[in-house]
Amino acid sequence: MTLARTWSVGLAGVHGAVVDVEVDLSAGVPGVVLVGLPDAVVRQSVDRVRAAVVNAGGRWPLRRITIGLSPASMPKQGSGFDLALATAVLAADGAVPAESVGRLVLIGELGLDGSVRAVRGVLPAVLAAARAGHATVVVPAGNAGEAALVEGIEVLAAGTLAEVVAHLRGRASLPRHTRSPLPPAPPGPDLGDVVGQPVGRRAVEVAAAGGHHLFLSGPPGAGKTMLAERLPGLLPALDEQAALEVTAIHSVAGTLPPDSPLVTRPTFEAPHHSATMAALVGGGSGPIRPGALCRAHRGVLFLDEAPEFPRAVLDTLRQPLERGSVTISRAAGAATFPCRAQLVLAANPCPCASAAGDAACTCSPLERRRYQGRLSGPLLDRIDLRVDLPAVTRAAWLETGTAPEPTSVVAARVAHARAAAAARLSGTGLGVNSQVPGRLLRERWSPPRSALRLVERALERGVLSVRGYDRVLRVAWTLSDLAGRTVPGPDEVAEALGLRLQWAAA
Repeated sequence: MTLARTWSVGLAGVHGAVVDVEVDLSAGVPGVVLVGLPDAVVRQSVDRVRAAVVNAGGRWPLRRITIGLSPASMPKQGSGFDLALATAVLAADGAVPAESVGRLVLIGELGLDGSVRAVRGVLPAVLAAARAGHATVVVPAGNAGEAALVEGIEVLAAGTLAEVVAHLRGRASLPRHTRSPLPPAPPGPDLGDVVGQPVGRRAVEVAAAGGHHLFLSGPPGAGKTMLAERLPGLLPALDEQAALEVTAIHSVAGTLPPDSPLVTRPTFEAPHHSATMAALVGGGSGPIRPGALCRAHRGVLFLDEAPEFPRAVLDTLRQPLERGSVTISRAAGAATFPCRAQLVLAANPCPCASAAGDAACTCSPLERRRYQGRLSGPLLDRIDLRVDLPAVTRAAWLETGTAPEPTSVVAARVAHARAAAAARLSGTGLGVNSQVPGRLLRERWSPPRSALRLVERALERGVLSVRGYDRVLRVAWTLSDLAGRTVPGPDEVAEALGLRLQWAAA
């Protein structure tokens, strides 16, 4: 047999496509020709595969070897094709039955000693194989738990190339990996740790109930970071589909925890203010990787010291926040990542960031204006809630009376509010109030005209944009859901307007 075929999977973003790996042996000067738009990593895999085959006890054929990766027009990236290349070469040389190789999808990187090493993106790769109708995949043992999350496909865990060869020859079967119970998620920070700040606590609760973006401003020590870190704990656990989406993103990014193959809780991403555009949104010079915004899909993206981020980097968030996805284009192709995350910005009121407040501030009005102007108006217009946090007083810090509400109590109210919103939005494909389009909101779920007088007056004075008007209505519906009301009244609309204009007034 001089021709053999097997299968692997190539990735573009979080979407996979099955790749046909064909190997032909012919007479001529010994060498390897690799075709099908391979990148540098795939081209270098020939040397890894040759060493792995020899060190695993096999024989490398001294013939002209032509390896084709189809579809030929699709760029092939990464080291996950190594295992498929090795088995296809052995099958073409007759070392293993070609029929057994042709029934498998093989994913994995080979070490020079023949070990099969874990790779990124196994979950979306196995999902693609299942959609294409394949029944069995061979993956590295380190990725077996992740691959077993896909229903309806047999997962075989491989530790070495020798084990794969023995399985193909029928001498010893690879162990079938089944999905094991997931370990309980560790508890996150508790909202009961936040001292004082009733307005901040209220804003975080509203943000969690409606999926709204949040901007927290205040002096150092006011609790901005503490409140942001406790927001994911108020969000409901991810359902099966959402968990697979988030896990696929972290699998491609290489940030999936080894002891927890499935992400079941909303994630929290907090990049440093020196992060580049590629680190925040995604990209890179090699394979396109998801950025912090994409890794925060269904969770929270927290940008502390937001004015310290380059303004151009922050403005790249505007379109993804509206669409819920980001497409990164390169000359060789494009990749689309979901990024429906909640954005939380935090900022000090001025560059000196004096904990004593305005009394000890050394910044001139011009410096304060320049500092706050680093956040563009179009970006802030997309933030539903803007809260100015005062410094925590000594009385609040030393108070030993009623303990603040813990996360469990607030999360229960958030769950009830989200259930009410889901019942109202059923049949629209929407889940939370922040996703409702403005036109649908005004035509189908507009509050009574008497409740809108205050927000209409703000629109007439130019304090609100039309986008801001719609966002106030969305927040008003969230406040109504938290209060157990069927329609927002003047109080909910007034509070929603105050939560949006508070930072501007401050």
